[in-house]
Amino acid sequence: MARRLPPLLALRAFDIFARQGTVRAAADELAVSHTVVSRHIQNLEQSVGVKLVAKSGRGLSLTREGIRYASQLRRAFDLIADASNELRNGGMEAVHICCLAGLASRCLLARLPELEEALTGREVILQPTSTRPDFSREEADAEIMYLEDGGAVADGLRSEMFARPRILAIASPEFKARYPDVRTPADLVGLPLIHEQSTGMWEAWFEEAGITELPRLRGPRLWQAHLTIEAARLGRGVALVSDLLVTDPLANGDLVEMADSNVTIGGYYFIAPAHRWNTPVISAIRQWLRAVFPPEQTPTL
Repeated sequence: MARRLPPLLALRAFDIFARQGTVRAAADELAVSHTVVSRHIQNLEQSVGVKLVAKSGRGLSLTREGIRYASQLRRAFDLIADASNELRNGGMEAVHICCLAGLASRCLLARLPELEEALTGREVILQPTSTRPDFSREEADAEIMYLEDGGAVADGLRSEMFARPRILAIASPEFKARYPDVRTPADLVGLPLIHEQSTGMWEAWFEEAGITELPRLRGPRLWQAHLTIEAARLGRGVALVSDLLVTDPLANGDLVEMADSNVTIGGYYFIAPAHRWNTPVISAIRQWLRAVFPPEQTPTL
């Protein structure tokens, strides 16, 4: 029996409208006028015989039936996308993982052959980045990110923490020698501090260390952990960094801890679309991360 499908253009327009929330945003993504998107939605409603959207203020919102239909439709498009990606790669689907640059270069690269073996020969694309991928646009299959807020992620995604690193205050041996009396976190207040995107991490670190009365923190903002580590190595000040990223520099004496502490803030999370969470590929990556970062190597609260 032949399938009776609604117009595919109408289905795609409705799916994008449901995801974007407005007709105009859907029109921008499709590179058409908003009247074309509205017409597609009207055609879809006529095809299925159900009201999928209703007026809400000056725009449109999904009806109860529209919400349920959009959810089912999204799963159908996901299946189409997965099948298409597999064909594009000659049946050997590449796995695209976005990852923080420091973690990728200092912890994961040496173990990639193990991941490729676990993925039964699939190619691995490990993209070092500090920006978050848009999973709805298929910019990545999974993401490895450092989160401070308990792993909260957008709807349709799932997250799992695989490492809770200790956050160290590190500097060069020469810098530490200039401040021989520094031993505790409180002693660091007023020293030259090196920041990533903002002073927020240092403020959170001091708070976790029990120091709440702080002056306005100053210092260069370098945006990337590997830059703050290098600046500390060059003696420019004290940087905060995950202990996972400085194992070798601490062991060989290129860097030292400035103060005794046991501060943890957030952790490293693996993030992937919820509908693919238990697929063999995503499960294999999660298992690999557990092997790279066993629980006994990371402190727990």
